[in-house]
Amino acid sequence: MSELKTYSILLVEDDRAMRASLVDLLEAAGWRVEALSRAEKAEARLAEFQPDVILSDVRMPGMSGLELLASLQGNMVPPLVLISAHGDIPMAVQAIRDGAYSFVEKPYEPRRLLNILTHAAEQHRMARTTERLKDRLLRLSGLDRVLLGESDLIKELREDILDLAEIDAPVLLQGETGTGKELVARALHDLGPKPDGVFLALNCAALSPDSFEAEMFGTQGGQTGRLLAVDGGTLFLDEISACPLPVQAQLLRVIEEKQILPLGATAPVPVEFRLISATNEDPQTAVKNGHLRSDLLFRLNTITRTLPTLRERRDDLMLLAMHFLAEFSNLYEISPPNMGAEDIAGLLAHEWPGNVRELRNVAERRVLAARRGGGSMVQALQTDQLRDDVPVTLREAVAAFERELIAKAIRAHEGRMDAVAEALGIGRRTLNEKIVKLDLDKDALL
Repeated sequence: MSELKTYSILLVEDDRAMRASLVDLLEAAGWRVEALSRAEKAEARLAEFQPDVILSDVRMPGMSGLELLASLQGNMVPPLVLISAHGDIPMAVQAIRDGAYSFVEKPYEPRRLLNILTHAAEQHRMARTTERLKDRLLRLSGLDRVLLGESDLIKELREDILDLAEIDAPVLLQGETGTGKELVARALHDLGPKPDGVFLALNCAALSPDSFEAEMFGTQGGQTGRLLAVDGGTLFLDEISACPLPVQAQLLRVIEEKQILPLGATAPVPVEFRLISATNEDPQTAVKNGHLRSDLLFRLNTITRTLPTLRERRDDLMLLAMHFLAEFSNLYEISPPNMGAEDIAGLLAHEWPGNVRELRNVAERRVLAARRGGGSMVQALQTDQLRDDVPVTLREAVAAFERELIAKAIRAHEGRMDAVAEALGIGRRTLNEKIVKLDLDKDALL
């Protein structure tokens, strides 16, 4: 990215000629502009567009600029500058008291207006940077919890994160579900040279070829593409092997050309981001099976790291279990339950197909049972289905665990399959395949 700061602005102006004039002025000054004709549409655009400042007319059909100001909620809402041909001193004073950053009368002096907007945007950027720092520290504490351990594998992974954070080359993270791939990706971003940039995680299994261009590239004079928002930040492609092949071709073109072409636009827009991807499937196998383009893989796997399973780091098992028990006991305000010899034996005998995420869920079930005055780690390991019918083989045990886990997620999310897949940390296609393989009846579960 250029060192010159590019600010973004949400413009709300019902007069078409005035709106066009302001867009021309702002774009000529290097601003990224999204223009709306009605204030009612502003709230829906704020979360996605995330402007640095809002410039709004005061008197408009429907919601006025003053009403828009009153509707803005939260600490991180962008500053609002009001502009009006009908403004007077009492209105300006009241608007400032109500929280407006400034008030400008029409006809406006272009240089003065740009100065006011630039100062407002700069202050908002500074405040947002402070909040991101706080959030980043919270996420790093989460990384410490997930990567807690003293085994050689986890020590090497922590060292790798520190080494790779400063390197701009693409990183491909491999590992089973629940090993913490997205958390590692966030750590690479947070510890890298541009931690204040956007971290955009895309669940590739949920990307649709039909809506990909409009959603990711945006449209000329309309919707802003999500990839433009990640300019200067990190793009995390999760479940890359489950990405539809037509979308893989479009992603490859963006990665190679480092630019996007919004729908309806005649000139491409440059975009620069750090690239991190993840898969729970062996990428070479995915290429061989036709799930992953080999040319895309070559762009993603400059550096490859495999995250260890919990089975491979059993020395950390008890430390993690005690940590999660203490964490949930603090959350639910009880004393941490003790673990006896039977509990320890059960934990060590379990194969942990869901890895650290599964262990964390088991610990929470144990604490919830302790709140009711009973339970054990062995019982927390068993689903309702397993209590009466203990499988004889590991394959049956894994299938039974997956069946119960998926069934609970379907009930918890009321059958919304995209939400179920996201909660389980798998792609939508993988979820569908498991539902068929495990003979689950979605309608019967709801």
